[in-house]
Amino acid sequence: MLAADSPNDQAAGLRRMSRSRPVRVIAVASGKGGVGKTNVSVNLAVTLANEGKKVMLMDADLGLANIDVLLGLRPKYNLSHVLKGETTLEEIVLEGPAGVKVVPAASGTQNMAELSPMEHAGMIRAFSELPFDIDVLIVDTAAGISDSVVSFSRAAQEVIVVVCDEPTSITDAYALIKLLNQDYGLHRFRVLCNMVHTPQEGRDLYNKMVRVTDRFLDVALDFMGAVPYDEYLRKALQKQKAVVDAYPRSKSAMAFKTLAKKVDGWPMPRQAGGHLEFFIERLVQVE
Repeated sequence: MLAADSPNDQAAGLRRMSRSRPVRVIAVASGKGGVGKTNVSVNLAVTLANEGKKVMLMDADLGLANIDVLLGLRPKYNLSHVLKGETTLEEIVLEGPAGVKVVPAASGTQNMAELSPMEHAGMIRAFSELPFDIDVLIVDTAAGISDSVVSFSRAAQEVIVVVCDEPTSITDAYALIKLLNQDYGLHRFRVLCNMVHTPQEGRDLYNKMVRVTDRFLDVALDFMGAVPYDEYLRKALQKQKAVVDAYPRSKSAMAFKTLAKKVDGWPMPRQAGGHLEFFIERLVQVE
């Protein structure tokens, strides 16, 4: 039997304490595909990890997953095997760059893209059983307004909406915000403008969004910032690396470092939101 103050007992106690801390949960969403949402998720995760945070990155684009491809990972199992009961959630977690823990999903599997809200809820609850010490969970949702996007966005504390300066991107981002606001009661969204050519272009794009939402919706849009158009992002993709690792001095990498500092400064919620959330029991325990 261990003495109360033995090193092993102290280590076990520290692990229990770390798993009772609240986890910052961020959903990264977009109205349409092709706006760089997954690239944002990956680079934000790696940047936060490089700054000492314990980060988990969930590929929640369940039917068209590609985080593993972006990072050059080769998962043997993914979330589809968890849902079939073939593996546990813990068993599919991969070690990514900077120690980021990656939860891979399936690609080209239609039934994964058509899960019921109950199946999404089961997946969200399963995260509470993970033994890992996590500070931040980043959830890379699918593009659009599917049930999975709704489930995972509602289960997060923060929703980042990635938008670029194209009419369809703006229209579809507005549709996503409208759905989450009017049907599910979400009121605050962080707008990240991607692939901008100047800082002013990013601010103008955000202002376009605000003009429309202020007129028709009861929401608060916060300008998270902008990521510049950068050829080094494409080169990093070809290397299957995060740009913040492959080209840390590039314009886009520097932008992600600024964004990560903003994320770290966001206030943590002091209580649960009244519906199913990731790691909800850790919020309930906060005094």
